[in-house]
Amino acid sequence: MIDEQTDKPKPRNSFWRELPILLGVAILVAVLVRAFVVQTFYIPSPSMEHTLDINDRVLVNKLVYDFRSPHRGEIIVFRAPNEWSGNPDGEDFIKRVIGVAGDRVVCCDAQQRLMINGHSLDEPYLYTDEEGVRNPAASEEFDITVPAGRIWVMGDHRLVSGDSLEHWRRSQNIEMATIPESSVVGRAFTIFWPFSRATILSVPDSFNGIPDAKG
Repeated sequence: MIDEQTDKPKPRNSFWRELPILLGVAILVAVLVRAFVVQTFYIPSPSMEHTLDINDRVLVNKLVYDFRSPHRGEIIVFRAPNEWSGNPDGEDFIKRVIGVAGDRVVCCDAQQRLMINGHSLDEPYLYTDEEGVRNPAASEEFDITVPAGRIWVMGDHRLVSGDSLEHWRRSQNIEMATIPESSVVGRAFTIFWPFSRATILSVPDSFNGIPDAKG
């Protein structure tokens, strides 16, 4: 026997009663995703040109480093040390990971390439100007070993990037020249705006041959 009450249509105003709940749930989900999973960032400076140009918008995976440490070649967003930003309220920076804990990073080999753990690194992403002149891998010679729990980061536009090398030059202090892993917000994995520049930010193949640091 059919219960006739179950066949009755819902009152027309039920949608409007449920709409605030649906909107509340949608807002809550969006807030949780932004806080813990994915966040958008815009690029305010030329330090990563032309991998990232000024005003590009990127998506950042905030969850990935809860399960592993950053890898060489990845582009990361991190909370800059006060010595880097000069902003007591903190500031987010975006750079490329060049060396991780234990890595020896040296400038340079006979072809003026960075060397990581004795392996020369080709960097096709380095900034190239309108005349086709590519940035040098570094503006000066250096030889450092990345401390435990820290990361050596550099911009792709080396000549204008306030990065690990810049702060090494100023301080000659490896702690001040590197960033703690705990300051990393997440990995930038795609440019989504403008549409004409949309692309996946993958790790260049040249990082594949770098050996792990010797313990």
